[in-house]
Amino acid sequence: MKTIIEPFRIKAVEPIKFTTASEREHILADAGYNPFLIKAEDIIIDLLTDSGTSAMSAKQWAGIMDGDESYAGSRSFYRFEEMVKLITGMKYVIPTHQGRAAEKILFSIVGQEGKFIPNNTHFDTTRANIEFSGANAVDLLNEDGKRPEVIADFKGNMDVEKLREFIEATGVEHIPMVMITVTNNSGGGQPVSMQNVKDVRAVCDQYGLPLFIDACRFAENAYFIKKREQGYADRSILSICQEMFSYADGMTMSAKKDALVNIGGFLAMNNENLAMQCRNVLIVTEGFPTYGGLAGRDLEAIAQGLEEILDEDYLHYRIRSVEYLGDKLIEAGVPLMRPTGGHAIYLDAKTFCPHIPVEQYPGQSVAIALYQKGGVRACEIGSVMFGKYDENGQLVPAAMELVRLAIPRRVYTQSHIDYVAEVIIEVFQEREKLRGVKLTYEAPMLRHFTARFAFVE
Repeated sequence: MKTIIEPFRIKAVEPIKFTTASEREHILADAGYNPFLIKAEDIIIDLLTDSGTSAMSAKQWAGIMDGDESYAGSRSFYRFEEMVKLITGMKYVIPTHQGRAAEKILFSIVGQEGKFIPNNTHFDTTRANIEFSGANAVDLLNEDGKRPEVIADFKGNMDVEKLREFIEATGVEHIPMVMITVTNNSGGGQPVSMQNVKDVRAVCDQYGLPLFIDACRFAENAYFIKKREQGYADRSILSICQEMFSYADGMTMSAKKDALVNIGGFLAMNNENLAMQCRNVLIVTEGFPTYGGLAGRDLEAIAQGLEEILDEDYLHYRIRSVEYLGDKLIEAGVPLMRPTGGHAIYLDAKTFCPHIPVEQYPGQSVAIALYQKGGVRACEIGSVMFGKYDENGQLVPAAMELVRLAIPRRVYTQSHIDYVAEVIIEVFQEREKLRGVKLTYEAPMLRHFTARFAFVE
């Protein structure tokens, strides 16, 4: 049939509070024009992130009731470990309370002053944890991935030749590992091809470097491989995931994305010595190795979620739902990252409102307007999130000025998405009215979470 239906039935609902445009103006002012600082109860449609915002299944909730809360040796841990090993093939599995905790542990060991960690594109917490350790986060995205208007199957790919050149110029001794983020969140939720993973693996082998995968959305990436890459059409999602991880030496994971849970994450790797060091840090900071900062019930929910995310019917619905929103926006002429990614729509803010210079943060302006117009919360992924300052205090802008509308899994229906499209299109039609903003407060790291803004006069 032409109509793609949700492959689930709804068993519980949560009411939405509706606000007026006048109320939202006051809410925005009180929040310093930062969507992160708006109370969730004042949001009509919340697309700030897909992290930890998914709706869990009946089986996940049943698993929560059955969770084993033993401090050590919990059976829930062993079910969780078994599922992670089935998908990834990794020898050592270390639970953490979320993905950034896994990053903090890993980079506190391998990252230090003078070290460089290349990636296709680091996301915000990954970059922050690398830089907090004293190391440098380096992005080596392919050129198509930097151009929102270009349509290509795998715009998340790392530029393999640039990786080789970077290793030669920097020196192997200064690079503790290479990373690949699947899908590439900062680059528009774009997938990475299996061939690119294999090519990066070959470069790592050439220089004796380990390869780690930031695997937050691994199943969505595998679905794109199945649909777009030659030779994978008849493969199961599980087998594609297993092959993808077979080229890696380790991984970090925020289970709040493709494990369909509200909290949790893990580290996994094949290096016994590194795993021992990570577990030592885990015990000090997170907890015993068989719970790692999580309750047994959380481990049960993750294990079940990892099983459910491999369902091809679900992934078909998930990717098509995002594409559906993208199609409506493209038809209305709204500029966005094309093709649509796996978990979000990314508006091209630089093209959306070309009258706003990058130093006045066009992405933030668009995000503010979306909330003001229709109570839709989105996230700027541009020079607020990734901009730097040079030695003269001048802004060095991000590679792209994007606004991400991340769609929580199994939460919103088609009518919700139709409403979101209507809000975006109306803002776009009135884009000349948008004004730039300036920072009135910013933290030294991850400033987008707590920054405050004012409109430029």
